[in-house]
Amino acid sequence: MKNIVKKLAPLALAVLVLTGCEKEYLETTPQSQVPNEMVFGTTEGATVALNGIYRSMWTSMENHGNYGQKSYDLTMDMMGNDVITPVRGYGWFVAEYNHSAYATATAASRSGIAWRYYYRTVNNANLIIANVDEAVGTQARRDYIKGNALFLRAHSYFYLINLFQHTYKGHENAPGVPLYTEPTTEGKGRGTVQEVYNQIIADLDAAEALLEGQQKDHVSHINQKTVKGLQARVALQMENWERARQKANEARQGYTLMSATAYKAGFGTANSEWMWGLQIPNDQSTIYASFFSHMANTAGGYAGLGSTKLITRELYEKMSATDVRKEIVQAPTADNKGTYYNYTSLKFRLPTTGSWAADYVLMRASEMYLIEAEALARLGRDGEAVTVLEALVKARDPQYAAPATSGTDLIEEILMQRRIELWGEGFSILDLKRLNRPVKRITGTAPNGEHVAALILVTERSITDPQILFRIPQDEINNNKALAAGDQNP
Repeated sequence: MKNIVKKLAPLALAVLVLTGCEKEYLETTPQSQVPNEMVFGTTEGATVALNGIYRSMWTSMENHGNYGQKSYDLTMDMMGNDVITPVRGYGWFVAEYNHSAYATATAASRSGIAWRYYYRTVNNANLIIANVDEAVGTQARRDYIKGNALFLRAHSYFYLINLFQHTYKGHENAPGVPLYTEPTTEGKGRGTVQEVYNQIIADLDAAEALLEGQQKDHVSHINQKTVKGLQARVALQMENWERARQKANEARQGYTLMSATAYKAGFGTANSEWMWGLQIPNDQSTIYASFFSHMANTAGGYAGLGSTKLITRELYEKMSATDVRKEIVQAPTADNKGTYYNYTSLKFRLPTTGSWAADYVLMRASEMYLIEAEALARLGRDGEAVTVLEALVKARDPQYAAPATSGTDLIEEILMQRRIELWGEGFSILDLKRLNRPVKRITGTAPNGEHVAALILVTERSITDPQILFRIPQDEINNNKALAAGDQNP
């Protein structure tokens, strides 16, 4: 993994080449200061461009609450039920917590920056996809670069469609987001949810074929297994249970679930279970503007300085005394005077004290076990579902036995284990949407593992409430001739 430091060192140039000025708002129009033939003339140049996209997935945008994909993962968890912030602290992610951050359409709002971030990736991926076939180099290398770019485009559209519209099922014909599959200077209207998902599936299927037998360059890139993992994630959101089962099973093959020791070490270094992550070299780290600043309660960032992140008592009490996942939560005390605040999560930690060098986790094999188990249960294959579920949870709790083995109770157990296992990794609002379950926070006092009503403001909200949708940036509506005022989310 140390090799990535040298490979990413020149990538600031690639990001500049492909994105232009970040203050230029209409990011659905690609910006370029250098002719394409200079960037994409060889596969080496195209690789630098690809690395530029990956680097942009963790670099800071504008302020300490925006640092690429993990800032949106945290946003989606803060919008849900299972992450608690006991105090305002420095104020970061409080607006996401109380559902006001995405209610405005300004360029600086959470909605505006999300739009710009994901379309920047789409634009840059489109430039690679449109040009790499002519690059000088081996066919295998062209396929590798193109497969990665197709995956990144699909990944961006998956999050755009889930942030700016309700879930797939029942909303197939609802307005989605503009679809761009090639570099263009012409704005487009909102494609339907179905059209966006069709493109996501097509991109991932193409990437899967291109990456057959390919080894990824380093942890920040993806391979065919990662593609299958995203295919499973997408199929789960679409309630395509058979495809979800198949792709999740294929994706997790060859990965070993982390040991209890590795689990307790903190999710800061890629290991045998990680399918995809982003490496953050110390000399390129964004320090306070980073995921670990906001989620590593033991580090000297915002979380460690007051904006602590807690797990709910509900989830804590669902874990047995022999569950390693319970060991990384501060056990509650009557006076709240433990080493850390009651219910503080120690899941995310920097590997080395005094250094911000770390890895961001984006996909783990454990997610694939959970997708496969749920899909099997939805298909009525309960026995197989129990086997897969227990294979995962026994790695966390050797004494675990599924308390329910069939029907709705089994599905509910799988969903509870999903909430526990994937806590803090960005799945809360995605799961609430696909399950058609409300945002419903148990309120009381933070030392009791409950949300503080005065801080969250929204204690309950229907998941189909239009107010939960991100707003299309007003600048986009003003500048894109294919959009009008009526295209804005309510």
